[in-house]
Amino acid sequence: MSATVLFDGVCNFCNSSVNYVIAHDPSGYFKFAALQSDAGARLTREYGIDTANVDSVVLVENGRAYVRSAAALRVAKKLGFPAALLYALIIIPRPIRDILYNAFAKRRYRFFGSRDECMLPTPEIRARFL
Repeated sequence: MSATVLFDGVCNFCNSSVNYVIAHDPSGYFKFAALQSDAGARLTREYGIDTANVDSVVLVENGRAYVRSAAALRVAKKLGFPAALLYALIIIPRPIRDILYNAFAKRRYRFFGSRDECMLPTPEIRARFL
């Protein structure tokens, strides 16, 4: 069984987050695709995700798509200590979590920058990308 993380492939913070997940997911539970990729576009269409409103992270797991804070927290939960501690934030009502999440996501390029092109995975991790 696996789950797929769709991420903003031109966002430096998102790319760093993907690298963190890869480093802390030795079993390879998570697969990855940039939202801008063909696989990302196919999955967002399949799950009815409007990329005009969701442009940072989507988690597709067990036939469901999770967005914003729910996606990020569900990923963190699978990574073990210390990242899994973040899952405790799930007790905060989703609308409040998503307000905070959206505020950060809106400024992520300003804080961390962006690239002109999507990240290219190294040969060692290429199999984890769709």
